Amino acid sequence: MSGTTTAAAALRRRAAGAGANRWVVLVVLCVSLLLVAVDATVLHVAVPAVTEDLKPGAIELLWIVDVYPLVCASLLILFGTLGDRVGRRRVLLLGYALFGVASGLAALADNAQVLIFARALLGVGGAMIMPATLSILRQVFPDRRERALAIGIWSAVAAVGAAVGPLLGGFLLEHFWWGSVFLVNIPLMLVSLPVGRLLLPESKGSGQGPWDVVGALMAAAGLFGLVLGVKRLGGGELDEITAVPLVLGAVLLVLFVRRQRRRTHPLVDLRMFARPAFSTSVCCIVLAMLALVGLELIAAQYLQLVLGLSPLETGLRLLPLTVAAMASGLAGARMLRRFGPRRMVCFGFCLTAVSVLTLLAMGGEDNAPLLLFGFVLLGFGLETTLFGAYESMLSEAPVEQAGGAAAIGETSYQLGAGIGIALLGSVMNAAYTPGLSSVQGVPASASAAAGHSLGEAYEVAGRLGGSAGETLRQTARDCFVHGLHVTLLVSAGLLLLGAVMALRLPRVMQCEAMPVEVPAPRDVMESRVSA
Repeated sequence: MSGTTTAAAALRRRAAGAGANRWVVLVVLCVSLLLVAVDATVLHVAVPAVTEDLKPGAIELLWIVDVYPLVCASLLILFGTLGDRVGRRRVLLLGYALFGVASGLAALADNAQVLIFARALLGVGGAMIMPATLSILRQVFPDRRERALAIGIWSAVAAVGAAVGPLLGGFLLEHFWWGSVFLVNIPLMLVSLPVGRLLLPESKGSGQGPWDVVGALMAAAGLFGLVLGVKRLGGGELDEITAVPLVLGAVLLVLFVRRQRRRTHPLVDLRMFARPAFSTSVCCIVLAMLALVGLELIAAQYLQLVLGLSPLETGLRLLPLTVAAMASGLAGARMLRRFGPRRMVCFGFCLTAVSVLTLLAMGGEDNAPLLLFGFVLLGFGLETTLFGAYESMLSEAPVEQAGGAAAIGETSYQLGAGIGIALLGSVMNAAYTPGLSSVQGVPASASAAAGHSLGEAYEVAGRLGGSAGETLRQTARDCFVHGLHVTLLVSAGLLLLGAVMALRLPRVMQCEAMPVEVPAPRDVMESRVSA
């Protein structure tokens, strides 16, 4: 009798411990996400300072910003499968270490090439860190109602990272040089390493099948080729240097898909895309991130170069966007239960499109109330979209494929961010450059140089001086505002396309209560065995 009672009490204690552990795991995963999210946005307000110091070309400047998400996206599936083999916590901690080393290298970069290389290494570290967050979250929260709450917290933390990045970058640029925006990663890494080692449970997958390293490299090369071609097309250049990357990129991606279909153990289980809810959710994530990151980068340049705000003031102006995103993430679970995935994601896209169209009123003069209203709508709408899409994607994937589904989701997130910067940046350049092809009273060579970017136009205008310099400066500002309006219209069209796509999502949220199983940390497991 007493033995039975003791055993029952022990089972209750273990169940309670499991319940507590999964929320502790969520906290650690959110810290990991914060590390990557801060680095994704901290560079935005530093772009003008980097341009002035390193003087990169237009293509180099785009690569400085988007090489991180593209490298990260290319390697997510590879490192996700590595974590399944050798342990997700082990790969996560290695990612922290590489992230710190790459941050130091980026901070000390003395030319654009070194900075691009360092940002690529940061992408490798991010690819080690990111797959663990959603795959472990999916495993430790099998009940959909609890998982929706966990994803809401996870999304809010991502918004915090996006908010902290520009603010922290702006503060550091006010007092230090631009390289200090990368040094912030080092203390975060030093905290995350011991905390992750102590609190995160180790877990592995089944480990079936070999790695498809060739397939991962094919996907990475294909994506790089496509993005490079899009950039050159956006700059109005249509030649063999543009056509070759586009064709090679498309061919490599087609070969990658065929290779995955033939393999017994593919990197990407393409059968998941046959599920309408899964494939639709992935497309919604790509479109939402495409609009968010590209617009945020262009908005940061608008606030600094057109309105003349300091980096810190720019970060404060962008803060309402991320605060609204935080609120949407925390309210997401309740909204999803009440409205269902279809209406929630469709509403998020429509609200974001309205906010983008509202921002068309931005001009050469500061309009703080308009920017506040537009950024609040933008943040709430985009986070509503991302929350509903992520939750639907994870819930649609079988439990045994949680790691693959998480890698696909994170890849979609990073690809949307990288392609968004490239695509919207190309649209911006295509609309900005023609207006500077011939400026009255300005030499043709100076006009051509000013057409590369607004920052370079200001430098050329400063060297010219006098009425010619002032004419070039004002013309460049007007062309930038025109390019911003064209970019906003393109973004609104893509967002409305996303709203139409979201109609394929399930109408209601299906919930099933499931038992919770959380792998215990290694030392706890050993103590239980010895007991």
